[in-house]
Amino acid sequence: MTGLLDGKVVIVAGLGGIGNGLARRYADEGALLVIGDLDAELATRVATELDPSGDRVRGVALDGADEASVAGIVELAVGGFGRLDGMHLNFTNASDAYLPGGVVDLPLEAFDEVMRVNTRGFVICAKQAIPPMVDAGGGSIVFTASIDAYNGASTRVSYQMSKAAELALMRHIARKYGPKGIRCNAIAPGLIWHYKFDQNPMPDGVVEQTRARQMIKSRFGKPEDVAALGALLLSDDGSFITAQTISVDGGVTFRP
Repeated sequence: MTGLLDGKVVIVAGLGGIGNGLARRYADEGALLVIGDLDAELATRVATELDPSGDRVRGVALDGADEASVAGIVELAVGGFGRLDGMHLNFTNASDAYLPGGVVDLPLEAFDEVMRVNTRGFVICAKQAIPPMVDAGGGSIVFTASIDAYNGASTRVSYQMSKAAELALMRHIARKYGPKGIRCNAIAPGLIWHYKFDQNPMPDGVVEQTRARQMIKSRFGKPEDVAALGALLLSDDGSFITAQTISVDGGVTFRP
């Protein structure tokens, strides 16, 4: 690794398939990390694997849609490491991901939960993270969005709407707080293969359909692919990149 994030204090909000890869890469790049997830045991385990001493990586329970919980992880980062330089929002709710119907058939309770977590949660995190980043002289916020934000689909309408809303928030942050040193960008993954897909196979046809749409046929995306871009966007090497949505999808999408 190159030490892209040496000395930077970074929060990773949301572990699991992609999030574990983010935490690993950012730790390898020298970041001081606070990692959080609804699954407190997972956060603790990943933190211990990355840094048994607990001096550089700390894992805590985090509900990204709860203001007190988000305030707590920000306070832990600032209080424990003295500042906050970066935050990667990687949590998501996909309650309607595999429901077969469209908006007419959409259970409103699924819609409400997706929007509560994916949209309200990202707003809460931005509200809590931006002030200490400004105090630190600037910082970088990265969203894990999805190509679903701009690729139409006949299902999962709540998820698509929430991801489009995240991109609107990203652009707002970049414009409003850019003069204060805050950058904000989004990574839009396609199918990123990770351990959860090995444990819970995807519905019939999804894998084949995705491979057919990719320009890169040799493999699917990996968490490391998202983490490599995230490390750049959080680093000083990415200091002139803001307000951008960058796809990591093997060429499924072609966007100017």
